[in-house]
Amino acid sequence: MNKQMRGYKFSRQKPIGKYIVDFYCNRLKLVIEIDGITHSFETVRFKDFAKTRFLHLIGFDVLRFYDNDVLKNRDGVLLVINEYIDKFEETHP
Repeated sequence: MNKQMRGYKFSRQKPIGKYIVDFYCNRLKLVIEIDGITHSFETVRFKDFAKTRFLHLIGFDVLRFYDNDVLKNRDGVLLVINEYIDKFEETHP
């Protein structure tokens, strides 16, 4: 399933390397991860760190949000994503 935000296409559950990312926009070089409660466990945090490091090494930025924020503070989450897009557009005219 594909969604758009401000004209940028986001894919959901996209395989990148050995990982599957929650949301992905190739044009923005952006990955968005939505983390549930299990991501507070040390072993999962270690895996998240390795995943983020890999994504950075291949040129992607990663925004992480807790699922509770997505459900209860959608405007705040969208604000952060919009700020990322604003900065991207400033540096990639």
